[in-house]
Amino acid sequence: MKTTFPILPAITKRLDELGFTTPTPIQAHAWKHLIDKHQDYVGQAHTGSGKTIAYGVPLLQRLSGKENKIQVLILVPTRELVHQTSKTIFKLGKNLPKYYIEEIMGGEDIGLQKERLKRPTQIVIATPGRLVELITLKALNLENLKTIILDEADELFAKGFKKEINKILDKTNDFRKLWLFSATVHGELNNWIREVIDKDAPRAIIKTEKVMNPRIEHQYIECTKEDKFQMLLEFLSSQGEGRGIIFCRTQNDVESLTKKLKEQEFKVGEIFKDMHTKDREKVLRMFHNNAMQYLVATDLAARGIDFIDLAFVAHYQLPDDPDYYTHRSGRTARAGKKGISFSLVEAVERKKLRYIQDLLHIDFNQL
Repeated sequence: MKTTFPILPAITKRLDELGFTTPTPIQAHAWKHLIDKHQDYVGQAHTGSGKTIAYGVPLLQRLSGKENKIQVLILVPTRELVHQTSKTIFKLGKNLPKYYIEEIMGGEDIGLQKERLKRPTQIVIATPGRLVELITLKALNLENLKTIILDEADELFAKGFKKEINKILDKTNDFRKLWLFSATVHGELNNWIREVIDKDAPRAIIKTEKVMNPRIEHQYIECTKEDKFQMLLEFLSSQGEGRGIIFCRTQNDVESLTKKLKEQEFKVGEIFKDMHTKDREKVLRMFHNNAMQYLVATDLAARGIDFIDLAFVAHYQLPDDPDYYTHRSGRTARAGKKGISFSLVEAVERKKLRYIQDLLHIDFNQL
């Protein structure tokens, strides 16, 4: 990677090995303020802009494998993002002296997690709820923590983790620094930032019109509810072998659409909120391994799940929350690639489409 930042040669070499050429804007801003100086930080950037690498480089710069205490805590909203973040940080630090990452999340045996935390651990990546449980059981000590990172902070707050985050912060020392990364920053999260993060902390707050990844082409077609499935089939046909996620608002819609697509002999899977964890992870694993071409999902899949090679996302129904249009669309056009965000719009959704267009400053192409 070509950069003037004082990055360790082992990390620079690894960035080259992973195919990185130039830092994204959020990476450049974070490295400017976090590599040489340990301080609080707020970074807002669109989904798929490379935020994990943005904080991964400076946290690995100051990590000590010789110090067998937890130095870094990364809090994320979902178990899927725990796995994804762990994988990214591990890959990034491959050329560095040995260090250990521990993944902490609900849905797994808490006894086994307690045992694993007895081993030397430098980085913990966790969902807040399970981490608070383990703190209560005195299974880990955060008093020597140097850095706390809130990743997908807006989603952490949307899921109601503010109370748990404050409990976790209360267990840390006064010298630790807090780095916050998010696709959007507003409302309760914005108020919390004012209360908790150093008022002089560097900020990379991208304006609303720049939140959306510019490599995404936004398309829509107007259709009746009765014609929607046929319109979807025509769109999928136009994408050839391209892989993608099709978003629905409810579990019933996901199950119904998946059944219809399977009847057309498509290789397709489904995920939704109330699905058993093991079943959901099995579907995601199969999708990652190209055993399926399409994934039908509720907005559960719009955050914290990283599929690099998706040609498109399709909105079978527009989301109720415009923020989720951003997060859904952000599943495509990742790692420098281009992608399509395609919406099937009924007459009753025209107003919603115009609102999304005006709020996010998107140019929609009508097909």
